[in-house]
Amino acid sequence: MKIRTLQIACAVLLLSALVAAQDVASFEKRVTVKKLANGLTLIVCERPEAPVFSFYTMVDAGSVQDPMQQTGLAHMFEHMAFKGTDKIGTKNYAAEKPALEKVEAAYSAYIRERDKRVDQDQAKLKQLEKTWKDAITEADKYVVPNEFGKIIEQNGGEDMNASTSLDMTEYHYSLPENRLELWAYLESERFLHPVMREFYKERNVVIEERRMRTDSNPFGRLLEQFTAEAFSAHPYHRPTVGWISDLNHFSATDAQKFFDRYYVPSNMVVAVAGDMKPAQAIPILEKYFGRLPAHPRPDESTTQEPPQNSERRVLLKETSQPIYMEGYHRPDYRSKDDAVFDALSDLLSEGRTSRLYRSLVRDKKIASFCEGLTGYPGIKYPHLFAFIAVPLPGHKPDEMAEAIHAEIDKLKKEDISDDELKMIKTRSKANLIRGLADNEGLATQLAIYQTRYGDWRELFRSVDRIDQVTKADIRRIASQVFTDTNRTVGIIENAGSGGAPQQGEQPSSGAADQGGAQ
Repeated sequence: MKIRTLQIACAVLLLSALVAAQDVASFEKRVTVKKLANGLTLIVCERPEAPVFSFYTMVDAGSVQDPMQQTGLAHMFEHMAFKGTDKIGTKNYAAEKPALEKVEAAYSAYIRERDKRVDQDQAKLKQLEKTWKDAITEADKYVVPNEFGKIIEQNGGEDMNASTSLDMTEYHYSLPENRLELWAYLESERFLHPVMREFYKERNVVIEERRMRTDSNPFGRLLEQFTAEAFSAHPYHRPTVGWISDLNHFSATDAQKFFDRYYVPSNMVVAVAGDMKPAQAIPILEKYFGRLPAHPRPDESTTQEPPQNSERRVLLKETSQPIYMEGYHRPDYRSKDDAVFDALSDLLSEGRTSRLYRSLVRDKKIASFCEGLTGYPGIKYPHLFAFIAVPLPGHKPDEMAEAIHAEIDKLKKEDISDDELKMIKTRSKANLIRGLADNEGLATQLAIYQTRYGDWRELFRSVDRIDQVTKADIRRIASQVFTDTNRTVGIIENAGSGGAPQQGEQPSSGAADQGGAQ
């Protein structure tokens, strides 16, 4: 025990020295924040280790903001953001624009007839569908495929991607530092003059994505049904990829309306980190991003999830790998106890010394994988602290539940050890350092914390808050939150030998992906 304590002390001293170079004061010398007249927030961090930079554009709107009957629309527009502008991706926009308007008019007529509940005229429907598809063919003649991405790649761009979650949509890639102005033009231009070209072709891509990741994936189906069961009122019950009926209904016109409402400067933060001087970079960024027209920040009010007063359960019988999940409602990220939930997640799941790994994987040998994580399925609104376990062959989900509940009971009845508490706090500092190790991670963290807290410095204060967590806090939150009536359970039960799991198999993380640009 003394050796272990000495190791922890040495680790703390080493991290203290590293964090001294990664603290608020050191970053304040390198970070410049500028809020433009239109409401958009710019963050520039000078990091001259290499002649490159990365950016992170964060739009504070995700699938929670999808309108009724249009689930998946936030994700759909993310795909559209790579289709170019009125100058990029077109052979002749003056001709393409009216062609796209004809597509929308034809589609509107088609779905009006298709979605009639009575007196549907099949011959008319067939003709309307043909007219719509012919209009698409005509509009496609003007498309220059993937031109936006090709420009980026030709100029040394790397890691171009985007993703949509329930809470937000983000865009990022990296470029050589001498391409800063080109990037500022491209990134601002696609949010100044987006064009909904190839919309229905891309919608089919999203539909196929849903089929692959959810409809044809037992773990994807479990996640979708588990989340819908846990959130009966709040929009967290919506799948980010969208329900299939909505994917087959919404239009390019709907996507444009979503963009007009949520992709406004006051709802966006753009962070850039790399080899640049803020005094030189800010005027360039202001020149281009300042072109975006000002609009009020959109209303974020949503239906609140009522308190849960009984256990809820979802059971899927599949010829596949058994899985056990359970989740407990907790407050959003602004809670004074948010750091306690982070500490609990670390204690239960971080590495091979974590409680769940030692108990279910190492000692009892009943699971190939087990973790407890906070922040599911998002953090912006009240959400879940969730547990997931994958049984080894010969073991069942009920054994996972029993073993997890035994660990929860320990948290309620016994204080964690001094060593465990010290390691939680040490790892929080280490994770901070790792998160700032490259330009992309740095830009990401700065944008997220600026958006969520209105001040990027909260990134560093979050470590301080974990440092203040006590043993009593751990017991208090475990007792308050991990209760039977606050629990939602999700189970995949193996229904036949055809899908017998292999030892060590884990659920595919792809089933939980929220989508990204291709």
